[in-house]
Amino acid sequence: MDLPVWQALYEELAETNFLPITVALESRGREGARQWIEAANPAHPSLIDQGHLTADLYGFVNVPMAAWIDEEGVIVRPPETAGSTDSFRSMDRVARTMPEDQRALQRNTRAAYLDALRDWARSGTASRFALAGDEVRRRIEPRDEGRARAAVLARLAESVWRAGYAGDARALFDEAEALWPESWALKRQAWNLEDPMKSFGDEFWQAVQALGDKPYYQPAGDIG
Repeated sequence: MDLPVWQALYEELAETNFLPITVALESRGREGARQWIEAANPAHPSLIDQGHLTADLYGFVNVPMAAWIDEEGVIVRPPETAGSTDSFRSMDRVARTMPEDQRALQRNTRAAYLDALRDWARSGTASRFALAGDEVRRRIEPRDEGRARAAVLARLAESVWRAGYAGDARALFDEAEALWPESWALKRQAWNLEDPMKSFGDEFWQAVQALGDKPYYQPAGDIG
């Protein structure tokens, strides 16, 4: 979901003290994120996470994803897809068009997610979208040894890449991706350092196609 959407929602819900904090998982740092942040001109915090620490700590495996955190710092919805669908997989890559039914699905899914956010911002714990602690814990994927090692390897790979050893960095990223294959954030971290256009080019589409029947975006089942 693009940054202007969050700015508009921030303005709309100002009386509720709703505060979106957007985080760009951007391996190139300010160079890669600046144009998008400046175009949105956000009044809310808009951060750049060059080392993907947010993805590691919260378990963000794709973008856009979001977690809902209340005024007490308690997570009431763990990281989940923030209003996106797999509709893009039906896109004609030459004409850059999608079938109308898929466009409608995307619009409706986004609208449902934003409406759920509005309900929570206005109703707090009374919102049916605010989850109890037991359900939040059930939905959070455990940080196993493989995922922890993948995060360490990705940080090492980035340091090695910045030192000028691109081939060695690629090998470390490959090892990290094998340990945490669900993380598209890891894939993008490597692609962005090698060539930002890889996140939108043939390599990306080949990886999406390799999913087969598996979803690219895991739907938020109780929203929409």
